[in-house]
Amino acid sequence: MSDDQKSPPSFSRAQRWKNIFDRTARTLLVLAVVVMVDYLGAKFSSRHYLSSQTSVQLSPRTLAVLHSLTNQVAVTLYFDRHADFYPDVAALLDEYAAASKKISVRLVDYVRDAGEAQKTKIKYGLNAAADKDLIIFDSDDHVKMIPGTALLEYAARGMTEDRKLDIRPVRFNGERAFTAMLLALQNPQRLRAYFLLGHKEVLPNDSSTHGFQKFGQLLQQNYFSLDGLQLTADNSVPTNCSLLVIAAPATPFAETELQAIDRYLREGGKLFVLFNTSSLERATHLEPLLQRWGVNVATDYVKEAGGNDAGVVVNRYGKHLVTASLAESAMKLVLPRPISKLNGAPTSTLQVDELLFSADNSLLAEDRTAAPRSYSLACAVEQKPVAGVVNPRGNARIIVTGDSIFLGNTVIEMGSNSDFLNAAVNWLVERPQLIEGVGPRSIMEFRLLLTNQQQQQLRWLLLGALPGGVLFLGWLVWLVRRK
Repeated sequence: MSDDQKSPPSFSRAQRWKNIFDRTARTLLVLAVVVMVDYLGAKFSSRHYLSSQTSVQLSPRTLAVLHSLTNQVAVTLYFDRHADFYPDVAALLDEYAAASKKISVRLVDYVRDAGEAQKTKIKYGLNAAADKDLIIFDSDDHVKMIPGTALLEYAARGMTEDRKLDIRPVRFNGERAFTAMLLALQNPQRLRAYFLLGHKEVLPNDSSTHGFQKFGQLLQQNYFSLDGLQLTADNSVPTNCSLLVIAAPATPFAETELQAIDRYLREGGKLFVLFNTSSLERATHLEPLLQRWGVNVATDYVKEAGGNDAGVVVNRYGKHLVTASLAESAMKLVLPRPISKLNGAPTSTLQVDELLFSADNSLLAEDRTAAPRSYSLACAVEQKPVAGVVNPRGNARIIVTGDSIFLGNTVIEMGSNSDFLNAAVNWLVERPQLIEGVGPRSIMEFRLLLTNQQQQQLRWLLLGALPGGVLFLGWLVWLVRRK
């Protein structure tokens, strides 16, 4: 057979070079995947935390605090870098430093860097044995410290094999604590919040279901100190009172007490009143006082049409600085009483605004004849400045809500309830920079625990099975293309 009759080559020179390049690129890609998987496998440790948030993102309120900083703040992480939750703490502080040039962060690993650890102990007077895993905030020699364990919230998760309570960390409250420290460093003196006593009020040290322990903690995070106050015939509201809280009073006020509260307001005081159904049968006598300030407290409570529980969902808000950041969120109130603006303000110097509204088909529990409609559940009152008049406490501000349970220990975590509380107290004490946006959220943490056998199996999976599977699939593709 002549050469002319021979079959032409299967591939041209260009085609062969193209195939060689294609195989080389595929081989390099497979090798890159193998290297990356092996690297991740080698870095894998026996203890990991899976967060409900895939990345650290500071809240708008924290960013507002960071942007308002005027002094440099040096943050020292006096930590064992292999300690539980160290990665969470370090990542969060990195976000603070990235958001503000006023923040600098450094790590002192007291386990592996004895020299720096000794300098830190001398500088801040640390106890070598007891003081470990600390976050130290230092601004112009004003120092605040937070133990790492204080950032964690624990809960019992059943029983262990030896019949002991299995207590594990369930929340990481780092952002709340760090932002509170920045407020503490920027303000020379704490604001003082007084909780009125003597009428079966709910108190900030009450850890029960409807208690105000978490309410008090939020105030402390906003740099308030908390005190109790009992008004007597010879006692008035202290001059250092930044905020007076009357939480769920259940018995009547004496006339001398009402006069003291009225005098406090006329001097420009700040008042937060939270009613609930406990005073429906027996009026507190605060109601006529509040009417003089343009607020009506109804003797009934609101429920949702067709609702099977006591909850009222609020997703409609009045136009006010307190509710400006809540427009896209919802709140839950429990048996709220209607709190509305009186028709016609008592004086032209009062600005009264309704804040929270129930659904349009809401009903009154006791008045069955009332047609379904939306009810106002909270009001804000502000006394406008009057030319030539200077009040010793500034201009009076009042917030009245028809429910207290929604800020109790159980319900405060629902929806935007805690954001409302934060905005309310900071509006009352005239700190607008702390009202902007939602506040810090607790991050739920879940620990992944592996036995030694499970760890070994996982290492084989990462170091052997996955890379081997990738190579096997690559070989099959090459074999098919060759045929």
